Amino acid sequence: MRVIAGIYRSRILKSLKGLALRPTSDRLRETLFNVLGSGIEGSRFLDVFAGTGAVGIEALSRGADHVSFIENNASSAALIRKNLAALSVRSGVTVICADAIRGLETLEAKLKSGDPAYDYIFIDPPYAATEDYSRVLQKVGASDLLADRGIVIVEHRKTFDLPESFDTLKRVRLLRQGDAALSFYRRE
Repeated sequence: MRVIAGIYRSRILKSLKGLALRPTSDRLRETLFNVLGSGIEGSRFLDVFAGTGAVGIEALSRGADHVSFIENNASSAALIRKNLAALSVRSGVTVICADAIRGLETLEAKLKSGDPAYDYIFIDPPYAATEDYSRVLQKVGASDLLADRGIVIVEHRKTFDLPESFDTLKRVRLLRQGDAALSFYRRE
């Protein structure tokens, strides 16, 4: 697994051994960031169910000002920190080792103390954890975590049909590639 573009282009990211993680493929990450384009530069990006941190690190590489990572698995959260350290990233990042909902609540508390909302929220639960999709999307839709013109991107199995809307979020685009799909949501 490698960083596709930007200041960390071609740098290798470490992953955990075995099948504990299903990292977003290089090809799908490239497609995602081609769709998001230059909007990433100067943005605030949130990577939920971050795994190795590859998606959030790609955002940093392409010029995001701040990236927050939420990862429940302690070994994976430590791996994100190691990948950031290997790239000499010392600022502009937050790594939260917590369940997605608790991590989102932690970030909501920071909003109340003055942190700005997120321009992009990327959500990628394990494909088999179908209840996590609606649980996390409902939470994001009901929160103030997403900036006014922000976009929520959800990676899911191509055959898993997500609803058109969650709370205040409405799907505006569905992109399929290989076995995966990306659903893009905005506030209604």
